[in-house]
Amino acid sequence: MAISNPGALLNSVPAPFKQTLATNYLDLNGAGGWGQQYVPDLMEKEAEVFGPRTISGFLSQVGAEESMTADQVIWSEQGRLHLSYKGTVATAGGVVMGAAGGASSRITLTTDIDGRALNAAGHSIRVNDMIIVSDSVNGVVKCLVGAVGATTIDVAPYNNGRVDLQNGPGAGLSTILVFGSEFGKADSYRTSTGTQVDTRGANEPDFTTFSNKPIIMKDYYEVSGSDVSRIGWVEVASEDGKSGYLWYLKAESDTRARFNDYIEMAMLEAEKTDSTSDLDGSAWLNGSAAATDVGTEGLFAAIESRGNITSGIQGVSAATDLAEFDDILAEFDSQGAIEENMMFVNRGTSLAIDDMLASMNSYGAGGTSYGVFDNSEDMALNLGFSGFRRGSYDFYKSDFRYLNDKATRGGINATAGANAIRGIMVPAGTSTVYDQSLGKNLKRPFLHVRYRASQTDDRKMKSWVTGSVGAATSALDAMQMHFLTERCLVTQGANNFMLMK
Repeated sequence: MAISNPGALLNSVPAPFKQTLATNYLDLNGAGGWGQQYVPDLMEKEAEVFGPRTISGFLSQVGAEESMTADQVIWSEQGRLHLSYKGTVATAGGVVMGAAGGASSRITLTTDIDGRALNAAGHSIRVNDMIIVSDSVNGVVKCLVGAVGATTIDVAPYNNGRVDLQNGPGAGLSTILVFGSEFGKADSYRTSTGTQVDTRGANEPDFTTFSNKPIIMKDYYEVSGSDVSRIGWVEVASEDGKSGYLWYLKAESDTRARFNDYIEMAMLEAEKTDSTSDLDGSAWLNGSAAATDVGTEGLFAAIESRGNITSGIQGVSAATDLAEFDDILAEFDSQGAIEENMMFVNRGTSLAIDDMLASMNSYGAGGTSYGVFDNSEDMALNLGFSGFRRGSYDFYKSDFRYLNDKATRGGINATAGANAIRGIMVPAGTSTVYDQSLGKNLKRPFLHVRYRASQTDDRKMKSWVTGSVGAATSALDAMQMHFLTERCLVTQGANNFMLMK
């Protein structure tokens, strides 16, 4: 079944012209207007055909807001507790270890377990550590570390028939996990069996520092002093509950509501510029000289760079069956394992999840079951689900208007193909991070907005009036409503988020 939409008949886009247009006002001078002999039956109240038009509210549900006084916010996130790396086994063996002359192998470490390159200090594996080496050729082999380099370790298997680890075709990267240590009698921490010496000392805790910067957003509405004093004959209603026969009240309210939506949309969609951006040193933004001076990291950009992305089974749609959710659970297990997660999804994904849950009912294939919890066939049937539990995880589902509305991401998703965003999973609860501005550990929601504010000026959401209307502030014979905010979004623990594409 095809669904058509008479878009040309809908007044769906505000007009950027200060003039009377047929799309903005009812025409009583044209055909069927004042030229006819009968007075029309005028319905004064403007019809609200789009329902609630605003999309803001997502961040207020899952995050918090906090003031800041700097041009940048910096926070640190703790690293993993255990040592695990990716590396390759050398083609030739390493050095001979021990008096028994057992074989050994050299492993070159390339990244940590999350795929990040080794830092300047190299790896943290030490002499006498016991490790597990696992890959498709060697299987699972447990070894003792006998020597270390900046990016290498020489190891000997505990039980491998005195055969070097293999580096055959298809071995790929090996996974190396430290699970303990073994020392001989009278061995020090710095000396291993034989003559190998590890002089690097104790391991230090690992953490990663992230930063973001606020952006300044502005908008304004203007109406002439003459139009302010003019009464119309169409009763208009605004998003914030205002109503009356003054058209400028609606226009000002729509501008404010649109700006509030822009605030939230920017926190979701914004991106920082990189070194190849055309915005480097752009005069468009008051001559910002560096790429880091332009843009801010929104939620989607943070998840795409530091979080997880699921594209659904065979790339059809995101999270439509238990197999896909089981993959999501496995990924969450490897990250922070936050038990409660909120899903904000578009309509198609929401219905797919409902169908998935309904199919778990043994009567779902042959018809709708009833009778549980005193339901009956005469009651209204609820075919939707607000949440479910799988394994040790709870998922709470909610529709995300921003991903459905044709005038926002809903319209973008229709043509974005594989890049369409169909939902987002946000962990519930708080995270503990070290705030370098305050110099202490703080517990905050995983998402929170930082806005500029001080005792002198609060830039969370400013609005002010200039012009000759009301309390006159200038010679301009008009009323201007100004809106301004300066803020950024802090996404902590992005590795616990999931973007559904």
